[in-house]
Amino acid sequence: MAANAEDADSAALVFVYGSLKRGQANHHVLEGGRWLGTATLVGLALYDLGPFPMAIANGDATCSLEGEVYAVGAALLERLDRFEGAPRLYQRQAHALADGRTVWVYVGRARQVRHVQRIPSGCWTGPRSAD
Repeated sequence: MAANAEDADSAALVFVYGSLKRGQANHHVLEGGRWLGTATLVGLALYDLGPFPMAIANGDATCSLEGEVYAVGAALLERLDRFEGAPRLYQRQAHALADGRTVWVYVGRARQVRHVQRIPSGCWTGPRSAD
């Protein structure tokens, strides 16, 4: 399955949509990865868990995520798996971007967000403040 989200030079493409994005608290975890730009991923809904978001695959073409794409090597991909708690908290899945590239994305399960607010824009801008 790993070949589904790898390009010709064997660097895996990873789509990030939360605390790993540039300017967010955990971006440093991506050190060593190569930023390839922003992208849109269709068919996933985004939920606000407070300190971080969680994407859920739902197959709904009206739902999309806004995020960033990085080329990462095998060691960094393993580090991301550990950071994301895969496969316990998140599952790393291959999904197609709106532009046709296949990327790895960390996705949660519907039961994990059943009482959580959805982010209709599909764009997480940072942790919500404690009120």
